[in-house]
Amino acid sequence: MTTETTPTRGPIAGLLVLSAAATAFLLWLLYVHHAPPAFAMRLRFLPACNAVFNACSAVALVVGFVMIRSRRIAVHRRAMLTAFVFSSLFLASYITHHALHGETRFPGHGVIRTVYLSILLTHVLLSVVVLPMILITFYFSLSGRFPQHKRIARYTFPIWLYVSVTGVVVYAMLAWWHA
Repeated sequence: MTTETTPTRGPIAGLLVLSAAATAFLLWLLYVHHAPPAFAMRLRFLPACNAVFNACSAVALVVGFVMIRSRRIAVHRRAMLTAFVFSSLFLASYITHHALHGETRFPGHGVIRTVYLSILLTHVLLSVVVLPMILITFYFSLSGRFPQHKRIARYTFPIWLYVSVTGVVVYAMLAWWHA
């Protein structure tokens, strides 16, 4: 074992456990927890906020990508931290919304329902995958392990961007059908 990989295992294992715990909590929240009816009309604006947070995260991710390509590292770092903040705000808002309102069902039928469910499925599955990737990518960057950061960021960026954009698409499809 090299001395460079030894100190990395513990923090990465911790980030993986944290990600698994967050995913388990969200699954419980969505599929086991029953939202109290008394809160049905409270904070109904949260899905719109979630879409805005996802859109802002996507914009910050693209800015961060452009900045690293132009070797503007300080601006890249700020953009990626901004994307992380918006994604974190999304997660807090998403948890709050589902704790209060439970699951939202798509009312469309036929092909549009298949399209919606396909987008939703890939969005959900990739959001589970990207959470530990984001945390590990940040860990490598903040700990100065830039070769490792660069290697994983190649995969983290497109998945994170896809999850952010499809989050907006899912909201737009639900909002259009519920209007």
